[in-house]
Amino acid sequence: MHALENVTGSQQKQMLGASTLAFTVCFAVWTIFSIIGIKIQTNLGLSNTQFGILVATPILTGSLSRLFLGIWTDQFGGRRVYTLLMLATSVGVWLLSTVSTYYMFLIAALGVGFAGGSFAVGIAYVSRWYDSNHQGTALGIFGMGNVGAAVTNFGAPFLVVALGWQQTAQVYSVILLATAVLFYICTKEDPVTVKRRVNNEKPVSAFMQMEPLKQLQVWRFAIYYFFVFGAYVALALWLPRYYVGVYDLPITTAGMLAAAYALPGSVFRALGGWMSDKFGARKVMYWTFIAAVIITFFLSYPSTQYIVQGIHGPIEFNLTIGLVPFVILTIVLGFFMSLGKAAVYKHIPVYYPDHVGSVGGLVGMIGGLGGFILPISFGIMNDFTGIWTSCFMLLFVLVSVSLIWMHLAIRRMERKHMPSLNQLPELPEMHSIHESHHKNGTGAKSQLHHSGVNNKQDETENNT
Repeated sequence: MHALENVTGSQQKQMLGASTLAFTVCFAVWTIFSIIGIKIQTNLGLSNTQFGILVATPILTGSLSRLFLGIWTDQFGGRRVYTLLMLATSVGVWLLSTVSTYYMFLIAALGVGFAGGSFAVGIAYVSRWYDSNHQGTALGIFGMGNVGAAVTNFGAPFLVVALGWQQTAQVYSVILLATAVLFYICTKEDPVTVKRRVNNEKPVSAFMQMEPLKQLQVWRFAIYYFFVFGAYVALALWLPRYYVGVYDLPITTAGMLAAAYALPGSVFRALGGWMSDKFGARKVMYWTFIAAVIITFFLSYPSTQYIVQGIHGPIEFNLTIGLVPFVILTIVLGFFMSLGKAAVYKHIPVYYPDHVGSVGGLVGMIGGLGGFILPISFGIMNDFTGIWTSCFMLLFVLVSVSLIWMHLAIRRMERKHMPSLNQLPELPEMHSIHESHHKNGTGAKSQLHHSGVNNKQDETENNT
């Protein structure tokens, strides 16, 4: 890119570091209801469904705002949009501490949710400082700002115990305000925006920015992100309540264990970016979905009491996932989710370099909507089924569908771009058996011919 000719490595690191710090603070603010929501539920006597709606409401505005915030970033530059977003959100967080009724909490939560829109701004801003060969790693490092969820789950419980939930919200507001000022001081406008202003070029219209959204591929990426990010956010919000309800833990312990899940789901996103650059995003997505299918299957199994009629009488035993295995499984799940989040966003600047804001905004919006829809679904399923593990049953179905759809889509693309694959029989390994029935040795010759063709085709298929 010509715009990157005068960009130094130190500038890249400084912009990436400032953006990641700002995103970390924004993400911590975005998930604040995972902790203060438990106190609010107790004070107001809310049901699990009402609690799910409360913790998910900030995720709604944070998700929907990503689309237009990404477009504004492409048009006006990330430095300006990022700073104004944090300043406005800090006011909303402060006002949160002044309300007292459930419906006023929901309204205040809508304002707090704009902190989540910072992701679309940061993705577009950071990607403009790096070439395509290093964008995966850079965006993976930026995505480590998801660790803000772990910061909230770990630190906010102690603030709530020491100060109360109202003062905790005020502390978060002040920190976000200070971060906005620090970000503006330490950053510069991205080189693409600077070049456009020097050349007196008009920014691309919002309508043109929306053009790539007509492609099905964009929406497929968005569905993947619905699980790897949306489910990650949903569990970061839900796990403190889950630990309190299932294992009868105090809120401080529940918050720390939830942070143990959220932490690898954030810090290893940089590893996911590097792995996507090195091995390919497709392989990383396969690893993520396969691991998630296995883990959510085990987590979804409810505590069950069995009575088996044995030879010498009934045999009773119980299948239950204890606290330690549960914590370990959630940590591993968070790790693979972090790889998947980076792999999804590896595609965007490569396929849509001039529309990172709009495409990244849409993908982020759909993923964020997962963080809104899923906690509500968890609460409804809890109230309806009376089974705590029903939340993982839902995630098992979701990731299974995603894996199957991704695999079928990839196979369809391979056959479209390599027509020779369509010549393979349905069961290539059985082809030689049918050929053996030919007469007078002709079959053996034909068998060798077809076997060679199949081997070449198999080799080609494995290399795609």
